[in-house]
Amino acid sequence: MWLKEIVRMKVLIVDDEENIIDVCTRYLELEGYEVLSALNGNDALTQYRMHSPDLIILDIMMPHMDGWQVAEEVRKQHDTPIIMLTALGQEKDRIYGLTIGADDYVTKPFSPRELLLRVKNVLRRMKSSVEEEKGSIFRQGDLYIDKQKRLVTVNDIPIDMTVKEFDLLALLAFHPLQVFSKSQLLETLWGYEYLGDANTINVHIRRLREKIEKDPSQPQWIKTIWGIGYKFEGAKDEN
Repeated sequence: MWLKEIVRMKVLIVDDEENIIDVCTRYLELEGYEVLSALNGNDALTQYRMHSPDLIILDIMMPHMDGWQVAEEVRKQHDTPIIMLTALGQEKDRIYGLTIGADDYVTKPFSPRELLLRVKNVLRRMKSSVEEEKGSIFRQGDLYIDKQKRLVTVNDIPIDMTVKEFDLLALLAFHPLQVFSKSQLLETLWGYEYLGDANTINVHIRRLREKIEKDPSQPQWIKTIWGIGYKFEGAKDEN
């Protein structure tokens, strides 16, 4: 039971109607969420800064500070998911909410079950996005590779690479210690129809070493496995 308490996700509900907060709180708590609440924008930002919720359900029309202002302040600090909750139903209001970074938009009156489903969907998308991003990043020592952005840096300095150079480096680095033969690399990166020879791989490896290695003649990262091919020395940093 104590482990379940540790992993509960926190949802902040912000609305100036207490009955809406009460109903939503009951539904969310039954699903295992830890629920925080605020009746106005100022209190919402206080709760946000104190507790760092995983998601915010945010009304628009509130005293002191409206939902638009709260969302803008939150976005200055973090990309916490936001579901806008409002009686406004015009298209321009929905577009504006999405423009300032809202992840979903629910119009009053609404079903608490529908809101709960929206919460689950937004958090699921957030989790998938985080996992995808984590899986696309390689860090080890001074070397950094981002597959999504197709970015390589060494000592925080961007390294200019051709498409094939990047693809070759990413393949090796994201499979550390795995030995690839030259024919495997050719088939994977150039395709089965490639008519060139294995010397193409040698040339690309040499260029990569010149770009990322401190001493290309004594490579730290890309190792030659004589008679077979190449491997990337080391392991992906999971932190």
